[in-house]
Parts: sequence; structure tokens; C-alpha cells
Amino acid sequence: MSKMKSNSRDLTTGPIGRGILAFAIPLFLGQLLQQLYNVADAWVVGNFANNNAFAAVSSTGSMVFLIIGFFNGVATGGGVVISKYFGAKNYEAVDKAVHTNFLFGIIASVLATVVGLIAAPWLLTIMKTPDEVMPESLTYLRIYFAGVSTIIMYNIGMAIMRALGDSIHPLYYLILSSIVNVILDLLFVAVLGWGVAGAGTATVIAQGISAVMCIARMCRLDGVGKLKLSSLKYYPDFMGEVIVQGLPNGVQNSVISIGNMVVQTNINSFGSYAMSGVGAYSKIEGFAFLPITSMSISLPTFIGQNLGAKKYDRAKKGAAFGIISGVALAEVIGIIVYNFAPQLLRFFVNVDEAVAIGQGHARIISLFFCLLAFSHCAAGVLRGCGKSIVPMITMLAFWCGVRITYVTTTLHFIPKFSVISWAYPLTWSLSSIVFLIFLLKSDWVHTFEKKKQKA
Repeated sequence: MSKMKSNSRDLTTGPIGRGILAFAIPLFLGQLLQQLYNVADAWVVGNFANNNAFAAVSSTGSMVFLIIGFFNGVATGGGVVISKYFGAKNYEAVDKAVHTNFLFGIIASVLATVVGLIAAPWLLTIMKTPDEVMPESLTYLRIYFAGVSTIIMYNIGMAIMRALGDSIHPLYYLILSSIVNVILDLLFVAVLGWGVAGAGTATVIAQGISAVMCIARMCRLDGVGKLKLSSLKYYPDFMGEVIVQGLPNGVQNSVISIGNMVVQTNINSFGSYAMSGVGAYSKIEGFAFLPITSMSISLPTFIGQNLGAKKYDRAKKGAAFGIISGVALAEVIGIIVYNFAPQLLRFFVNVDEAVAIGQGHARIISLFFCLLAFSHCAAGVLRGCGKSIVPMITMLAFWCGVRITYVTTTLHFIPKFSVISWAYPLTWSLSSIVFLIFLLKSDWVHTFEKKKQKA
């Protein structure tokens, strides 16, 4: 078996903006391709199946993220640990952290499969999924969770590569798997008429290809980040670090998903057209927000490496660059979505009633994208310096607690769909205020150093 050189990127030297963008652009393209998985499913089902099938595929996102978001959140913590040791040039610790994170991925895959398959019918019921949508939703979720290990293992491998500064190879693998996904979607749904079952099967197969390629490359590396399956071992100290850094993010992802499920339950109560309209908008938002998501994902790696190397001023400058550029870009994108919402929605669903609801939803939310961008980028900075508890508490309080309370209470007195739409700008505003105060007043750059001194 031939060896491959590691494509690790040292983000502790060179121009700050150029370094962050060079790392973030491949992430953006990778995130774009990942969105194509869901969009391809939604587009093919929306155009070659019925409205109920489209509602089933487009409304299960929060439920899926409830399960895999927890494990992927912990994997993100593993990435922060790896990037810290990589920046400090402690390659023995990097090796142990890599194998610990990979072992966690295997355990997480088994747990997510079991929990997802058992919980799917119950979750659909408590979300008040309409009877006409229930069969398609259950079919899609059962197939998705049966193959969820492919998605988790790819994300584990991708988190490890990103922590080492390699955002290129995960992109290559996604390009191939995205092409496969589109081809299989058209074959299974449009040609064979399998409906949501075909969409789910195509996603699992395509994601499996990217997972296998990612793991194979890590096994063939010659240098930092090499994976040896025969050397997988439980390292208590490193697993503890992964859990400490990643558990808050995993809990945050899952609890926010619960909040989104409660909101989705209220959306479902307005009928299948509301489900389709908001589902179509969510696809648009997923694409529109990719540049900002990529920036927020880049920041933990940049911050972690530079704090590991004790380059505190560089970490601060990188944080400022990431936040300011993310906020500015988000608002430009929001204005575009506001103006072209009807045309964008009709790409996914061509039912007038659904488009009308989706348009109203989009035009309330999109102009506040700057607030969502600030919260995400600020959270990325704090995770990079090891303060993952702060984003967890902030987002749980506002994106879950306040959002649920506001929607359920206000709808009781004002039973209008716009009440749901306004929940998002409201909670983004509150979280942004807290993040701003914390970044301005806290000494976040010295977090790692203080923890070492206490130890």
C-alpha cells in the first residue's frame, strides 16, 4: 500500500486573513456539496413525487439532527483538542487524540443507529406529523438511521482532518459522493419510483462512499494524523478532553434540535402546505448561509492552533477578521434572499399555497442573518479557546428555552404563522448580545494556559 503525505496546514504563520480564507474556502465547497445531499433529495422528491413525500423529506431535519447532532458535536470537541496539540507541535498527543476521536466515532455509530431506529416512530407522533405524511416520514427516517454510521464516521474523519488544517481532501471525497447521490436520486426516485425510500437509500450509499475514502486516506498517511486501526485504544485522559470540549456542543445541538422540533410541531399544526413552504425555505437558508457556516467552522481550528502555539495576539486578530467578515457577508446574502424569495422557493416546491407561506417566512427572517452570523462566529471563537460551555448555555437558553416559550405562548393568543417566523430574529438578537458582552469582557485567549497552570 502506497503512503500519502499529510496535507496538514499550519495556521500559526503567514497572513491571517489569507490563511483563514484558504482554509475556509474548501470548507465552503464541502458544505455546499453536503447541502446537495438534502437538496437533491428534496428537489427530486418535490418534482417526481407528491406534496406529502416532499413534506416528509423536508420536515425531518430537526429530528435527524437531534440524534447525530449530539455525536457530531462531541467530535467537534475532539477537533479542538487535536488542533491545540498540533499548534503546540506535540505530535505524540495528536496521535493519541486522533485514535481516541476515531474510537468514539465507532461507538457513536452503534448508539445512533439503535437510538434513531427505536425513537423515530415516537418522535414523529409527538411532533403531530399529519396522518397523510406519517408513512413517508417513517420510511425515510428508518432508512436514514439504518445507515447513519456512514454519516457519523465521515464527520469524525473530516473533523480530524480539519483540526490538522486539511480542508482539501474531504472536499474531494464529497465531490465524488455528491455526484453519486444525484445520479442515484434520479435513478431510484424518478426512474424506479421508489419515492422517499429511494431518496434515503441514495443518501446513505453516497455518504458511505465519502466515509470509506476519508478513512482509507487517513490509514495511508505518512506523518501526523496517520490512523492505525490495529492501534485503536482507549486513552482515558484524551477521551476526557474530548468529552469536556465536545459534550457541551453535543448537548447544545441535541437540545436545540428539541427546540426546533417543538417549533416544527407548531408548523405541522398549520398543515402540509406550511410544512412544505418552511421546508423549502430551510433548503434556501442552508445554501445561503454556507459561507458564514464555513467561516464559523474555520475559527475553532485557527484559534486552537494559535493558542496552542501561544500566539495570543494572532488569535485575537483572527477572531476579529472572522466575525466581521462573517457578519457583513451574511447581511448581503440576507438581502438577496429577501428580494428573490418567491423564485428561489419555486425551485423546490411549485404549489402556490406553500410558496406563499415560505415567502412570508423568508422575508421576516432573512434580513436578520447578520445576527445569526455573529452568534455562530462568536461561538466558534469560544469553542476554539476551550470555552464550549458558554455557547452551550447561551444557545440553550435563547434558541431553545426562549424560542419554545415565545412560540407556544404567543400562538395561544395570536394564532398566526408569522408568530413562528419572528421567533428566530428574536432569539438571535438575545444570543448576540450575550456573546458580544462575553467577548469584550472576558480574557478568553488565555483559557488553555490558565487550565494548564491550575493542573
